[in-house]
Amino acid sequence: MSLGTWDEVRPWVKAIRKAVANGEMPPWHADPRYGPYRNARGLDDSERRTLLDWIDAGAPRGDGEAPPPPLFAEGWQGGEPDVVVALPQEISIPADGGDEYHYVLVPTGFAEERWVQSAEVRPGNRKALHHATVFVFPPERIEQGPDGPRLRRTQPVEAGLTERVGKVLQVRADAPVVNDGCTLPDGGSWPGSPPREGPQIGVFLPGKGPDLRPAGMAVRVPAGAYLMFQLHYSPTGQPETDRTRIGLRFANDRVEHEVKRVEIWNNHFAIPPRASAHEVRSCYRFERAVRAVSFTAHMHYRGRAMTAEAIYPDGTTETVFSVPTYSFNWQTTYVLEAPRQIPAGTTIRTTALFDNSAANALNPDPEQTVRWGEPTGSEMMGLWVEYVEQP
Repeated sequence: MSLGTWDEVRPWVKAIRKAVANGEMPPWHADPRYGPYRNARGLDDSERRTLLDWIDAGAPRGDGEAPPPPLFAEGWQGGEPDVVVALPQEISIPADGGDEYHYVLVPTGFAEERWVQSAEVRPGNRKALHHATVFVFPPERIEQGPDGPRLRRTQPVEAGLTERVGKVLQVRADAPVVNDGCTLPDGGSWPGSPPREGPQIGVFLPGKGPDLRPAGMAVRVPAGAYLMFQLHYSPTGQPETDRTRIGLRFANDRVEHEVKRVEIWNNHFAIPPRASAHEVRSCYRFERAVRAVSFTAHMHYRGRAMTAEAIYPDGTTETVFSVPTYSFNWQTTYVLEAPRQIPAGTTIRTTALFDNSAANALNPDPEQTVRWGEPTGSEMMGLWVEYVEQP
């Protein structure tokens, strides 16, 4: 609903009071003790009290004229982009059936290296698009196939542990179960595969805003690079089409640090039926000293909470990030006000809790054992860390 005027707000004041009093709105799920965050959107105690007192007084209309509303670029949350890169053509999504993943390579056409300060993925069809992730690949990673450009793989990704069901991947039913991925050589990711190939430049997720990097930090896009759109669609009951695009805004100031990213996954877990707080872990060791710029927790409907700890080379452990009440509908990227130092040899240990019980209103089926899979009805467990390397 629109809340731009008093007339629009007045019918919603009871719902607003409840949502503000219980902390549901504004939506913000990271524990503030491990910030502060430059994109925090919560209310402080004074702001919350002012709003509640006004509602308790009957929500009276103020005197005088309201200030003019802010002006926004049409359709873009972060302002008008410098460049917009779109899918070359519409993708058709059938009315029913299972989820689908599509991968589309699009040339940037950049004649020279560019540095992207912020990026915003704008879905063409919000009803059908579960998520869209856009990666950057240099031209040497692209080869021409019979159906057009395709990614030249450097090493296997699934290692025989997954199977393709329709247009999505799921872990094989007979794959080993390892809930504590930190006991595995790869920390929980597929054996022999990198945490994720290619830097992510932007992502659309439920409730997520544009990807913003601090001043002096940006993602490098090589000359002649390609953007790979990873698109996850869910059927809506009627035929749909989508033509998602991404808006890029270039750095205006001198770039001192290249932003990189690691995804810390556990792909081997199994969540038992009716479990209300099933624990899953994953690990990643930083061999070089870095500074963490942002954290993003990613799970599906059964995700309940996620915590990340830094295990330093001297053996001490410190919590560096926590989402105590994860919400699938608000998958925020939490950007640190000041990047966090992570010394060389530090292991990031991520612990997630999953609620597969009937008490979870989003749970598709509490009677099934749930494993890793690309469909929304399956599960994922990953922590995304954007970082810059130390000089």
